Amino acid sequence: MVLSGTLAVTAVPWAADNSESTILTASAQTVSQRAKPRAPQDILRDKLLLELQEKDPGVALTDLQRAVEGRPSLARHCMSIAKALGKAAVAQYGPTRAHRFSRPVCDTSFASGVAQFS
Repeated sequence: MVLSGTLAVTAVPWAADNSESTILTASAQTVSQRAKPRAPQDILRDKLLLELQEKDPGVALTDLQRAVEGRPSLARHCMSIAKALGKAAVAQYGPTRAHRFSRPVCDTSFASGVAQFS
């Protein structure tokens, strides 16, 4: 049995005389570890992506701008979040309709995300 890493896999013979009837089993060594806290920009991105799906990209972009204005430390992540919103908008609305939601939030990152994933 290999115990390095977080997953150990072994072959278990269920029938003593038939070597072909083995089933692979796996066990996680670190199941009880606590999840690491998520970064504020990751939480914001996930919230805005959900908002984009439930409402529309315009609402998500407005909320992104407000979040950056309210918490300036998020400004350095604004472009990547806006780009992710652009990608999600293309997936949900198609490239032509997604372009209609473009706004000057975080420069033109939303439009760049739409164009990149069209």
